[in-house]
Amino acid sequence: MNVPEHIEALADMLTASGELTDPAWRAALHAVPRHRFVPPVAWANPYNAPGFRIDGGQRPHEWLSAAYADQPIITQLDDGATEIGGEGDYTSSLSAPGVVLEFLELLDPYEGDRVLEIGTGSGWTAALLAYRVGDENVTSVEIDPDLLARAAANLEGAGYSPRLVLGDGAEGWQEGAPYDRVHVTAGVSQVPYSWIEQTRPGGVIVFPWMPEFEPGHKVRLIVGDDGTATGRFVGGTRYMMLRNQRTPTAPTHEGPYRERSSVLDPRRILRSGYGADVAIAGCLPHVSMVFEPGPPFEGWLWTGDSGAHVVGPDVRQFGERDLWDELEAAFFRWVKWGQPERGRFGMTVTPDGQQVWLDSPDNPISL
Repeated sequence: MNVPEHIEALADMLTASGELTDPAWRAALHAVPRHRFVPPVAWANPYNAPGFRIDGGQRPHEWLSAAYADQPIITQLDDGATEIGGEGDYTSSLSAPGVVLEFLELLDPYEGDRVLEIGTGSGWTAALLAYRVGDENVTSVEIDPDLLARAAANLEGAGYSPRLVLGDGAEGWQEGAPYDRVHVTAGVSQVPYSWIEQTRPGGVIVFPWMPEFEPGHKVRLIVGDDGTATGRFVGGTRYMMLRNQRTPTAPTHEGPYRERSSVLDPRRILRSGYGADVAIAGCLPHVSMVFEPGPPFEGWLWTGDSGAHVVGPDVRQFGERDLWDELEAAFFRWVKWGQPERGRFGMTVTPDGQQVWLDSPDNPISL
């Protein structure tokens, strides 16, 4: 199968799944071949199968097939400290085409829109955007100089030349403001206000909201004329975090603990759906949580110098806050609201921070 056939097969699959609906983005897939942005050696990471090393020199057919599968391609481990194929944390990737297209369709750029992209990575999405709105209208910011150099080479080889900036994406890039669209390719738990400041009123910001509790969520904000931005959650996603927002280290504690039994079956928290996930994350900002379904169920919560550990029904807490008590309270607050689904929640960002709300920006949620 040649490259155009690979692209068409991928586009057909994404159309059937509902992730690709705009013919202009189908054309973009052909104009910006994904394999041009896949390193010679990388790590394919299928959703429902073990990951595997791909090598364009040794197994070119496998490498090309992986490039046009709907799966992420891991391109960096441990910020470049570990070679691909070793053990380490994923720190950069070529995101799965379906996720990329969903975000680009949410972004909905008009012809000639000025677009700020946070996280250049391989350069593929920057090229897709450049195809849609023009090289001169795309600014892409990358914090890692090695990734930026590779992206620049990839883009040149594919025939695209958006503006590339080495810098911290959390700060945006003021010199190119104002922007009509902001496209974020890294997870954030707290939305940097610089993105709102650098977007013109009526502009759109799309990003993966990755709170410290459970999975991530797609968010689409529209910037108002009053220095705020607001919008709703529109589906789930998982992304690597913006470097300055990675999960903080859990505090160490040797005792004493406050011990009790959980009021509810802890497994219920993980099985109640995405609406509960958003409600809990919105009520408990800055609280990190990790769960292992078991058996036995085991979970850890922490923020600052406070923490909680649960095994089955047994809870141990320490520090100034009783975090498991707060988690239970957030869950039952969601129950009293009528167990709303994810799509009923939204977010507003102001100069003072961000707030999750239910049904309307006038109804912020909290404990």
